[in-house]
Amino acid sequence: MNKAVNLLGWLGSGAVAVSLFLRFQTAKPEWTPYSWHAAIAGLVLILLYLATQWRDVLGYFERRQTRLGTIAAGSVILVLGILVAVNYLASRRNHRWDLTAAKEFSLSEQTRQILEKLDAPVKVLVFAQPDDFNSYRDRLQEYQYVSNGKLTSEYIDPRKDPVRARANKVEAFGTLVFGYKGRTERVVGNDEQQFTNTLVKVLSGEQRKVYFLQGHGERDIASGDPDGYQVVVQGLGSENFKTETLPLAQKAEVPADASALVIAGPRTDLFQPEADAIRKYLDRGGKLFCMLEPPLKDQPPTPILLAVLKDWGFDVGENVVVDTNPIGQLLGTGELAPVVMQYPPHPIVAKFRGIATAYPTARSVKALSAPPNGRTPQTFLETTAAAWGETDIKAILDQKPIEANKDKDLMGPVPLGAALNVAAPTPPAPPTGKAPAADAPKPETRIVVVGDSDFASNNFLGIQGNRDMFLNIVNWLAQQENLISIRPKDPEDRRLTMSAAAQRNITWLSWLGIPAIVFGLGIVSWARRRG
Repeated sequence: MNKAVNLLGWLGSGAVAVSLFLRFQTAKPEWTPYSWHAAIAGLVLILLYLATQWRDVLGYFERRQTRLGTIAAGSVILVLGILVAVNYLASRRNHRWDLTAAKEFSLSEQTRQILEKLDAPVKVLVFAQPDDFNSYRDRLQEYQYVSNGKLTSEYIDPRKDPVRARANKVEAFGTLVFGYKGRTERVVGNDEQQFTNTLVKVLSGEQRKVYFLQGHGERDIASGDPDGYQVVVQGLGSENFKTETLPLAQKAEVPADASALVIAGPRTDLFQPEADAIRKYLDRGGKLFCMLEPPLKDQPPTPILLAVLKDWGFDVGENVVVDTNPIGQLLGTGELAPVVMQYPPHPIVAKFRGIATAYPTARSVKALSAPPNGRTPQTFLETTAAAWGETDIKAILDQKPIEANKDKDLMGPVPLGAALNVAAPTPPAPPTGKAPAADAPKPETRIVVVGDSDFASNNFLGIQGNRDMFLNIVNWLAQQENLISIRPKDPEDRRLTMSAAAQRNITWLSWLGIPAIVFGLGIVSWARRRG
């Protein structure tokens, strides 16, 4: 009888050992589910064994050494239980603290928004040297966590797998290949901005085209000068937009592939045929982004262009916005550069919480008091009550003192930008033999007018939100609302640059200065003890 009882104990212990083996082995994954069956069987056998030996067990626990050992074992088990619980919670509630000044290791709002809305898996192949895998893994694991596992990554050494590297057109170490629904995009780099821009490209698939009107002194999109648009156009490229200039005076119409037409600070008025071409483009569901400078520096009026905007309900003021808000002084923009920090509700500025944008030498833009055909633009940029729209342009040009005049000037808050979206009056006919889908959205005409073009120039993109404002407007016009957000910040360069003399001084200080100080303190301490 005793032998049979002892056999229960041995069989139970063996079953538990088999359970642990099945749980942690990797050679046969299909065996893993049986670990629970073995564990339950082992637990039942051990309990049966203890039930038959209950007198011996009670006698054993009456000993003093056993009680002390039980307390010690219980303490160990309690500590292990706490550690297991903490690790379990940490795996379910992952949280990281980013203590860098620019939050370099925290995903931006735009990145998180894109990852949370993934509708299909994204596979990232990292072709790099094994020593560099961890630097990529740290960042991509955060992408995977935010995407709830829809974005996964694989790390490949191109020297060990050259066939796969050639198949993915990898030409350099540190190349990442993003794959989504059969499409691929490549990037060489290791920062969030590069990763997210590549992710945007592979998700959108189709490259949209933005045309910049030329021929009237508009901003130069290729210029790196302070008043050029080179930087913001590069930002459009990173979000899968292709940009081209459009000399509309030489064209009969706005190209059909235009996702948006941008008029950036024209210095002269449009020709009437150009205005007619823009009207036709808008009637069929076109998208227009117009930025107008105030009437300063003897700039001639633009009645033809303003007439086009008036047809769609926009009232562009003949004034210059003056802002006495002290925030502008902190940014160094001055009174003629109104600063906006609180925004009226609109999808373009839905993510702009506490983010400042500035508009040097701006004019007011609002809806007409009697909008035609119910076309009522919605204000999305507005100053504080400390600003006003100054109508005495000559006093500003002569640098004379100015003050708000309630009878003549537009009192604050002053609207600086407005947006309109309405059903297209004459949408294009569907392709021959192809009926539109029943749930397809109706073509929309979208227009954004801002009373300043300086805010998107190279000189003013250093202001916190100006770049995001421009890109958000274009994405809203192109009906890509999922890309409207705050983008990743450029990593800060915190290297300490020293001259050769400074480097020599630090070298001598570390070799001789610090040892001399320590030696001197020792002498002082010895002298005090002797005294």
